[in-house]
Amino acid sequence: MPDRRKSPVVPLVIAVIAAVALAVVLVRGGDEEAAKEGAATGSAPASTSTAPPETWEQLVRRDPDDPMALGDVDAPVVMIAYSEFQCPFCGKFARDTEPALVEKYVEDGTLRIEWRDFPYLGPESSLAAQGGRAAAAQDRFWEFEEAMYADQLPPNSGRLDEGHLVSVAEKIGLDVDRFREDLASPDVERAVEEDFAEGQAIGVTGTPAFVVNGVPVIGAQPTEVFEQTIEKAAEDAGS
Repeated sequence: MPDRRKSPVVPLVIAVIAAVALAVVLVRGGDEEAAKEGAATGSAPASTSTAPPETWEQLVRRDPDDPMALGDVDAPVVMIAYSEFQCPFCGKFARDTEPALVEKYVEDGTLRIEWRDFPYLGPESSLAAQGGRAAAAQDRFWEFEEAMYADQLPPNSGRLDEGHLVSVAEKIGLDVDRFREDLASPDVERAVEEDFAEGQAIGVTGTPAFVVNGVPVIGAQPTEVFEQTIEKAAEDAGS
């Protein structure tokens, strides 16, 4: 059995780029307004100079203090999720599939989920990503994520502004003054940009895009697709 930890990222990039074509079709069929704003093309702004990692393991952070990760730091399977708060298909995944994966695999120690910001739909997406990190600073990122997707605004509606984010922060019981301060922090903005650049460096152009122990899964696929991929990754990790 090959050592998956040494698998190069180049095939991953190729697979991601190829699979994005499917995501483009799904977006065109599912949200006309999002298509107009960039989701239909599946394209993000030109990538920064961030160099792609040589192996998928270099993408995995396994930071025990990461508030934007769920699951054991030593879980055999890590799913990196490139997501953004305006994407309707990210919302579909968060509502329909993520809870099942958490219950089935995160809680038993098999799976770790690591969020990455990929705000490719524009300024409202970037601001929302900063809001997620402001919530993370109070260890409430996942409550923020759930609230944002539970009542998700249409892409680029003009309503995803600071006031909306503060209302979500209030709803989940955050310290609003601290939230506002972190929302405007240059460090928070920089962290969002770094995640975005990382995704672009490996060929991600749209959301949601996942990397499960080096295997790309593109789009809000049926829950069964994620289950099969996670179980195969766990099997390979244990062999």
